[in-house]
Parts: sequence; C-alpha cells; structure tokens
Amino acid sequence: MKKIAIVHDYLIDFGGAERVLLALHEIYPAAPIYVSIDRISRLGKFADKFKNAKITQSWFGYLPFADKLISPLRFLIPAIWGSFDLSGYDLIISSASWAVTKGFEKKKGAAEICYCHTPPRYLYGYDTSRKYSGFFGKLIDIYSLIVNHFMLQYDFQQAQKVDYFVANSEEVKKRIEKFYRRDSTVIYPPASLREALRAGPPVENREYFLAGGRLTAAKNFDLIIKVFNKLGLPLKIYGAGPLKGQLERMVKENIEFLGKVTDEEMADLYSGAKAFVLAQKDEDFGMTAVEAMSFGTPVIAFKGGGYLESVIEGKTGLFFDEISVESLSGAVRKFGKMKFKSEDCIFQAKKFSKERFKSEFKKFVSEKT
Repeated sequence: MKKIAIVHDYLIDFGGAERVLLALHEIYPAAPIYVSIDRISRLGKFADKFKNAKITQSWFGYLPFADKLISPLRFLIPAIWGSFDLSGYDLIISSASWAVTKGFEKKKGAAEICYCHTPPRYLYGYDTSRKYSGFFGKLIDIYSLIVNHFMLQYDFQQAQKVDYFVANSEEVKKRIEKFYRRDSTVIYPPASLREALRAGPPVENREYFLAGGRLTAAKNFDLIIKVFNKLGLPLKIYGAGPLKGQLERMVKENIEFLGKVTDEEMADLYSGAKAFVLAQKDEDFGMTAVEAMSFGTPVIAFKGGGYLESVIEGKTGLFFDEISVESLSGAVRKFGKMKFKSEDCIFQAKKFSKERFKSEFKKFVSEKT
C-alpha cells in the first residue's frame, strides 16, 4: 500500500478548490492533509465533511491573523512549505493555486501529482481578489513588484519538481504549458452539489436572476450590479468576501444580498433562478456555472476562460463579448427573448460529476504511479 499525503493551499473558505480537496479526501480517506493555514471551524457546516481527516497546519497558521497576513507575507511561502517533512510518503497529491503548493521534496522513487487549479493569478497578470487605488495602491504595487519577482522565480522552480500535472480545464492546461513549459492532463473538477443533495426535478416558474461566489474584484460583481441597477430586474447575490461592503452600497431595491449560504440554500437559489450570471474575464474553470446548470438553470457568462468548456451557447446558456455594461445588458435582454430547456442544462452538467472526477483521477494515479 502506498503512503499518500495531500497538500492544499489553506482551509479558510469553502469554494471550488475545497470541493476538489473533499473529493480527494473521499478517494484517499487515510491520507493526511497538510495546509498552510487551518481555519476549518470557519467553514461552518462544511467542516463536518472533513471531520475524519487528519489535518496538519504549518507554523504560520498558528500566528494571530494568519489568514489576513498570508498575502502580504507571501514571501514566507517557501519557509512555510519547507517546514513540512513529506519524505515518508510514496505519493504526494498537491492541490495548488494561490500559495505555490507544489514541488515538495520527496524520497527516491516517490512521485508528486499536482492538481493545478491555476498558476498563481497574481504572478501572471490575471485579475485578483482586490483592486487598490490612490497612494496606498501605488505603495502596494511597488511592494508587489518586488515580492512577486522573487515569487515568480520560486513558482517556476517548484513547478519543475512536479512529476505529473493535472489541470482543471483546457484553459489552465494552456497556462501550465505557457508559464511552466510542462504538459498536463485535464481532469475537470467535481461539480456535485445536485447529486450530493439528491435534488428533485427542476422548478418551472422562476422569478429572479442569480449571481454569487466569493465577492472579489476578479469576478466583476460590480459590473453585474450596475447592469441590474440599470435594467431594474430582480437579482439575488450570495456569498461573502473582501468587497461585500463596497458592493452592498451600490445596489438598488431590486438587488438582494444573501451572505454565506449552505449547500441546501444554494440549491434552492439555483432552482428558483431564471439564469445564473457570471462576469469573470479569465475564469480558470468556473464550477458555479456547472452547478447552476445541474439544477436546470441556464448561464449568462463572459465569453472566455473556462466558461467556454462548460456552457453550450444557445442551449445551456448565453455569452457576452465584453466586460462592459452595454455588452452584459444586451445579453440579459437577449436572454429574455430566448427559451432554454432545463433537461439540456442538467444533461450537460452530468459530464462534470464527482463520480466521473473520482474515476478519472484514480485511473490517472494508477497509470502514473
């Protein structure tokens, strides 16, 4: 029997990367999970999903406000991961995006498989969670320029130590090839909310539009709000994040903020929505698009990134071409004149099930190790 370890960026929120981590934990329940920061109690009901996991956090995780300090102190990431001794494992499975979670030292004959959600967005010119302005913003830009120069070299160096890369989309596969000069195999992440809840048939009468996720700058919720303020159509937004207060101050009475929601509440929201609206310019994959479709809900999304791999134009959703009020407004108006079949959306979403993910990942591991 192989001794397996799983390494994940951090447990601070429960999002798409954590759903992948959960699936990996279900495949390898005996494998310990190593993270830079463990704040699993903050995951609410989702914490129960890891109740039988052995989770080890780094020394950094014990610092006060570690979850807020990890970004400005990211130059400590090499020391954080270097503090773990993983030399006793035959296989290391790294779940990597923001924190350069890859390239671990291992014993002779051992292997590392890196499931790459994306190369770190802040190192390669992609939109990130915050946008700063003014004098403070300029100071941050100067600091980031210096630190990120070092982190860029470190990220490339660590990527060369990985034995096998798995990308979560064709979009990320291209990034791995471009930035790391490495090949990878695409295994789409598990979008399993509907099957986990064993939801019933789709709802027929839908009354509102829906958006949601982590409320960060990259996801362009401000654009969505401007459009629905202009059109006056009902919109619900779920989730939390650094821009929550700023976004709440923008809305008119037709827009409702819901905050963090449970899986069951999210399922109800998807089921009652006319469409799920997404505006990220360069989404890595876009698991929420698939989750929405799994409840028979079509998607209105920006024409780019991972959305192109899951949404079928005119059948399970509609694309808009520019990150602008005019472009998204036009798509919403066009959507109102079209008809979509719930069964088409559900059928498409089944291609991204958790059981499919588990089967493909286990097959990949057996072939490579």
